[in-house]
Amino acid sequence: MAHQLIDTFATRLRPETKAAVYDGSKKGHEKRTKLLFDNYAKPDDLRKLAGKIKQHVIENLDTYLPATEERLKENGINVHWASTAEAACNHVLEIMRARGAKRVVKAKTMVSEEIELEAFLNKHDIECLETDLGEFIVQLDHDKPSHIVKPIIHKSRREIAELFEKNGLGAYDDEPQVITRRAREFLRKKYLEGDVAITGANFVIAESGRIVLVTNEGNSRFCLAATSCHIAIVGIEKILPRDRDLALLLNLLGRSGTAQELTVYTEFISGAKASTQPDGPQAMHVIFVDNGRTDVLASDCKEILRCIRCGACLNVCPVYRQASGHAYRSVYPGPVGAVLSPLLLGKNFPQKADLPKASSLCGACNEVCPVDIPIPDLLLRLRAKAKQEGVPSPGTPPMGGWAVMASQPAAWKAALVAGKLINFMPTKLLPVPPLRAWEKTRDLPEWRGGAFRSWLKKHNS
Repeated sequence: MAHQLIDTFATRLRPETKAAVYDGSKKGHEKRTKLLFDNYAKPDDLRKLAGKIKQHVIENLDTYLPATEERLKENGINVHWASTAEAACNHVLEIMRARGAKRVVKAKTMVSEEIELEAFLNKHDIECLETDLGEFIVQLDHDKPSHIVKPIIHKSRREIAELFEKNGLGAYDDEPQVITRRAREFLRKKYLEGDVAITGANFVIAESGRIVLVTNEGNSRFCLAATSCHIAIVGIEKILPRDRDLALLLNLLGRSGTAQELTVYTEFISGAKASTQPDGPQAMHVIFVDNGRTDVLASDCKEILRCIRCGACLNVCPVYRQASGHAYRSVYPGPVGAVLSPLLLGKNFPQKADLPKASSLCGACNEVCPVDIPIPDLLLRLRAKAKQEGVPSPGTPPMGGWAVMASQPAAWKAALVAGKLINFMPTKLLPVPPLRAWEKTRDLPEWRGGAFRSWLKKHNS
């Protein structure tokens, strides 16, 4: 599957999966747009300001990371640094072994997916349970998330009800309230049995050393209430300079991610529980993860590190809507994944060098991004990188003829006239085999070449 093209993957999707992904992403985008423009007169100004704040951070990480570490330590938090996924996993294992811990309850965190923490802990006989409802369902089905915010956007409630019945969580019932109640009943007992809670962090504030978590289910609070140790696994780019920056970023994150004015639960964590608090972890650790981010920072695509993982670019993307997240073969799907996933691979970039080509370059991803990442520009830079490194491009039709026509006016005009024949030519008679294979998965519009030239000539006379 390593070199399977996204358009090929899309042709093999079941109709119900396509419908679920298309409808879910489309509705999310429409709700986000309405809410954002209803609430703010100039939302684009806010996006640009948020982008400048995040860009400032990533360009000054050499200052912000030590400052953040100092504040975290002042708050009694243990700080660890992991240059690789393996190092991050080993830090978690060392902390757990030191405490004699055997059970983890985990809130949703993309970085833990990225470093494949669950599989690592299972190999070392540690039970790792996902507590976010979508992630719990994915785990139960031995599946992978297909969206940054909505892990089970590709599943119908019928499939979930069948999965619950198969795993002994109750007789078949596809009512959402029943599904949610059964998951809650199962998870509540697990929270009480957990030794360690693992979360990510939406933001880490350099000024105060506070960890900020946002959820809609409150599961991170349950994780932290009963366990004796909290481990937060955080990408090094998740820092914000000041607490006041949250007023902007949290408002944009809620609206862009789930079309809410604010996520239901927003937690500010300043360390382990105080002596006056009845519950909460007695110890807290933060593991800052690099895992290729320093290399991204040194590239000409460093703007992608602004990303706050809202998923808005997935919801609006015509390619994602047709292909689903699994087509991207990565923890990070959609336009952001098409940029970030190849970059994080470093020298293994060619493994996913096809992803930047899975885009129409329509620019919608940039228009909806709450931190104004120029994703289309970054996709073009990565396409150029693939070309420079001689990475093959399977499925792409030969472009030599196009280059000749586009640079020779006479050849171009002749092609415009001859092109009308395509309207009468069956696909099987297309002269070039690669073109026939390419056209099988695409509907070509009626040829209208030359119409603009005729119009312009008429109106200029």
